[in-house]
Amino acid sequence: MKQDWQKDFEDYAKSHLPEVKALLKEWAAIPAPSHQEEQRARAVKTWLSAQGAEGVQIDEAGNVVYEMGCEKAERIAVFMAHMDVVFPDTEAFTVREEEGRMYAPGIGDDTANLVLLMMSVKYLLERKAEPAKGWGILFAANVCEEGLGNLKGSRAVCEKWKDKIAAFYSLDGYLGWAVTQAVGSQRYRVTVRTEGGHSYSAFGNPNAIHILAGLIQSLYAVRLPEGAKTTYNVGTIQGGTTINSIAQEASMTYEFRSEDHKCLKYMEDFFYGTVKALGLAGWDVETEVLGIRPCNKGVDQEALRSLEESCRKVISMYWDGQVKTKASSTDANIPLSMGIPACTVGCVAGGGAHTREEWIETDSLLPGFLTALGMVMRYISS
Repeated sequence: MKQDWQKDFEDYAKSHLPEVKALLKEWAAIPAPSHQEEQRARAVKTWLSAQGAEGVQIDEAGNVVYEMGCEKAERIAVFMAHMDVVFPDTEAFTVREEEGRMYAPGIGDDTANLVLLMMSVKYLLERKAEPAKGWGILFAANVCEEGLGNLKGSRAVCEKWKDKIAAFYSLDGYLGWAVTQAVGSQRYRVTVRTEGGHSYSAFGNPNAIHILAGLIQSLYAVRLPEGAKTTYNVGTIQGGTTINSIAQEASMTYEFRSEDHKCLKYMEDFFYGTVKALGLAGWDVETEVLGIRPCNKGVDQEALRSLEESCRKVISMYWDGQVKTKASSTDANIPLSMGIPACTVGCVAGGGAHTREEWIETDSLLPGFLTALGMVMRYISS
């Protein structure tokens, strides 16, 4: 980026911090559970349109999408920040500020990053900036990154533009991390059903909880694959009706994760083989796929390293801490699984993610704004 551009957007970021804080307080209060982001999406779309963005759309997935020159572009850079919050609340959140911090559920994951991305769009609009030659830029406030949202929003964007996307940026989490390695996961619900009956008079009838417990024990006996870190977990179990009833039904949720698709396939085969054996033994077993998040596959490593290095360089320009690389599960999982270079970067300092006491450091909004803008400006015509 040219030096005059850099000086201009640095001055802009400093002068617009009060607006950043006000917008963050407004949007952080809006409830947005995965699959129920409509209220926040309307607020984002209305705000963008008011800044002069033409053609802002809410797509079929529920994403708020603003395109700059994408139809005629040879290649596209995607900048994305998710709207959904991990909690199921449908009533407004309370946002408070004290001792240099702002508190609210989801304020760092991912509302602050969303605000900084949208404020970057406002800067481009006010400066009448245009994408660099041959490039288009797509900005998305996306849905369904959290939990069982299953990356619905990211999937929709990547599927539509997969032949043009050359670089993908997910703004998510906290300053100091750069994620280019996707942790894939597969999630299931397994339900066992039996005849059940009275605990005394029907004693001896099969108990669904007992059968399910045996299945869990078998799954936990897996010999983990080699090659990459691989984990598994039974997260919830439900079943039975009363203490004096033989359980007719019991269910569990189960997941496994890995950075390597071969390891995921190994775990998938073991899982289905174990469940199938239970069915062959005569038990009524039902398996439901709850979500699948893929990991890296077919990404050009040189292009990926280049993208990561550019992100690290921008972060280091405005933040004094150490930039670390780690594997994680983010919206970038989808492009990385499609061979598209992608990086997830956090733009605020904070903590307490996925708790109701999540917080960000108010002073980090400036370096965060500059980081977001700095990455976007790489694709702006000089």
